[in-house]
Amino acid sequence: MSEKKKWLVAVFCTFLACSAAPAVAHAEPKPEEAFMGYWLSQGHDGVFKIETCGDTVCGRLVGLQYEGTDVPHDKKGQSECNLLMLTEFRRSSSDGERWNGKILDPDSGHIYQAQIWSPHKDVLKLRGYIGLPLFGETQTWTRYEGTLGPVCKMPQ
Repeated sequence: MSEKKKWLVAVFCTFLACSAAPAVAHAEPKPEEAFMGYWLSQGHDGVFKIETCGDTVCGRLVGLQYEGTDVPHDKKGQSECNLLMLTEFRRSSSDGERWNGKILDPDSGHIYQAQIWSPHKDVLKLRGYIGLPLFGETQTWTRYEGTLGPVCKMPQ
């Protein structure tokens, strides 16, 4: 290869490398990042921390409203503080905006199918159901910016 061709190849390769760099630097955030963080439940009686758990999305109950110093317990007698309630959420193959997983009802111990999605910034929809999403209930959660006291206690 002549020196001129080598020079042209080098310039062309440099141009390609430089033009690809902005695409890497400005990568779009992962869709599940819209779910990450703290969420206030619809009844304003619980705060959930949603995060990645391996290759799935999960959520723990990290804030509760309760009287005195006794933390509420689930059906098995375990503290509800930091209880893993949302598990195995993965992007839906039929609707890329929704994520399918499971939700635990700590009062009954039952695990239900669930979907989460974020229709707007700082809004999370959670639908728990049996069998088909048609047979369920949707709650609207909002981003939580408040504080939490010791042992998952929410301020009164």
